[in-house]
Amino acid sequence: MVIDADVENQPWDLKTFSGRFKYFLWVTDPRTCLTPEEELMQARQLILNIGNGKKSSLSENEINFARKLYESAFHPDTGDLQNIFGRMSFQMPGGMAITGAMLQWYRSNTAVIFWQWVNQSFNALVNYTNRNANSSLSTTQLFISYVSATSAALVAAVGYKKYLTKTASPFFQRYVPFVAVAVANCINIPLMRQNEILYGIHIHDEEGNIVGKSRLAAVKGICQVVLSRIVMCAPGMLVLPMIMESLEKFKAFRRISYLHGPFQVVAVGCFLTVMVPTACALFPQTASLDTKTMKIFEPQFYEDLRKYENIPQKIYFNKGL
Repeated sequence: MVIDADVENQPWDLKTFSGRFKYFLWVTDPRTCLTPEEELMQARQLILNIGNGKKSSLSENEINFARKLYESAFHPDTGDLQNIFGRMSFQMPGGMAITGAMLQWYRSNTAVIFWQWVNQSFNALVNYTNRNANSSLSTTQLFISYVSATSAALVAAVGYKKYLTKTASPFFQRYVPFVAVAVANCINIPLMRQNEILYGIHIHDEEGNIVGKSRLAAVKGICQVVLSRIVMCAPGMLVLPMIMESLEKFKAFRRISYLHGPFQVVAVGCFLTVMVPTACALFPQTASLDTKTMKIFEPQFYEDLRKYENIPQKIYFNKGL
C-alpha cells in the first residue's frame, strides 16, 4: 500500500501531542461508522489512485473527506476493511453503551459477570482489529486469548467486589468495573497480540525499508497501547461514580431511577468523545526504538543490523491502537 507524499502530508504535526489529538479527533469521528461499505471502498480506491500518481477532479475538501473515511475504516498495515465494531471510530458509541451499563448495574454478581463478559468480548474484537497485522493469530490462539482475558476480568471484578463488600462502603463498590477493566486490559491486549511478542514485528528505517523483526518493539508498542486504553476509560469510570453518588443524595433524582442508566450512558459518551482521541494521541502511531537500546536487550538482532553499511540510529514500527 503506497501512499503519495501529498496524501500523507498531515495538516497537523504528529510529533506533538496536540497535533496527534487533532488528527485522532478527526479520524475517530463516530459518524464515519454510518458510511455504507460501497462509499468506503470508493474512498479507498480514490486515495490509492492519488497515491499512485493519478490526478483527481475532486475538490480538496472531497479528497480530505475520502481520506478521513479511508483512515478511519481500513487497517494501516494491510489496507483491509476493518470490522465496524472494532474500529476506533466505534469506540465512543460502543464504549458508552457498555461502560454506562457496567457503571449502572454493578451491585449483583450476575450483572457484574454479564457486563464484564460483554465488555471483554468487545475489547477482544477491538484489540484484534487494531493489532499490528504482520503477526497473525491462529483460531486456537484467538480462542484461548479471548477465554483467558475474559476469565481474568471476571475474576478481578467478582473478587474485588467480594473484598469491598466486607471492607469498604457501598460507594467504593462503584469502582468495581474500573478495576476489572484495568486488570483485563493488562491481560487482554498482550494475549490478543501474543504472536507479536513471541515472534516480533516488522521494523523499518527512516526510508521505510524493512530491516527485520523485533520482539522488543512489540513489547514497547503493546505497553503503550495498554496504558492508552486504561487512560481512555479512566475519567468516565472514576469521575462518574462520584457524580452519581452526589446526585443520589437528592430525593428527586432517586425517584427517577429508571433514568439513571441512560444518564450514565450519555455521560460516558461525553467523556469518551474527548478521551478516545486523547488516549490515541498519547504516543506516536509510528513508534521508535534506539538501536543502542536494542543492542542491550536484543543483541542478536543488533548484530543482524551490521549487514547494513550504516546502522540506523533509530528503527520504527506501527504500535497498533
